[in-house]
Amino acid sequence: MQLVLADDFTMVREKYIEVIKHTKNMNTHARWIYGKHPTDEMIRSYMNKKEMYLYMDEQNVAGMAAITMYQGEDYHEIIWSQNLNDDEVASLHILTVAPEYQGKGVSKRMMAEIISLVKKKRKKAIRLDALASNIPAQRLYKNIGFKYRGKQNRFAENTGWTDFLYYELPLSKENI
Repeated sequence: MQLVLADDFTMVREKYIEVIKHTKNMNTHARWIYGKHPTDEMIRSYMNKKEMYLYMDEQNVAGMAAITMYQGEDYHEIIWSQNLNDDEVASLHILTVAPEYQGKGVSKRMMAEIISLVKKKRKKAIRLDALASNIPAQRLYKNIGFKYRGKQNRFAENTGWTDFLYYELPLSKENI
C-alpha cells in the first residue's frame, strides 16, 4: 500500500467513479453514488490527512482505501471485544478494487497489506463497517478473521436509513 500523493486527486476521483459505473451489483451491495458517497470532500480530507492509500499492480491502480489511525465517534455505540481508546484503533473506509481486478483475489491481498501497515503503526485493532446489503464485503472480512460486533441503523446520503454492520480484527501483541 502506498500513500496517495496530493496531486493524485483527479486520478483517485476518476478511479472511484469508474468503480461505481462498472462494478456488478453496485446498486445492491455497496450502493455508492459518487458525490453522495464517496464525495470529493471525503477523498480530499483523507488525502490531506495522509490516510488515502493505493494498492498497485506494477504501474496500475488495482485498489484504493482510506485507513485512519483512529476510530470516529460513530463507533462508540458498538460493544467491541476490547475497550480501546480511539487512537488505539485503525478504521478502514471506502475500500475498493478496480473493475479489471475484481474477482482475482486483490481485495484479500489488499487486506493483508492493510493489516501489516496497521500493525506497524502499533494499533490494537482494526474496525470497519459495511452495509448489511454488502454481502461480498462481509464475506471478505469474515474470511480473513474479522468478527461481527454489532449493527446500527444510520442515515447516509447514498442510502437513506439503512443497517450498517460493524466488524473488528483484534491485533494481538504477538503479531505487532
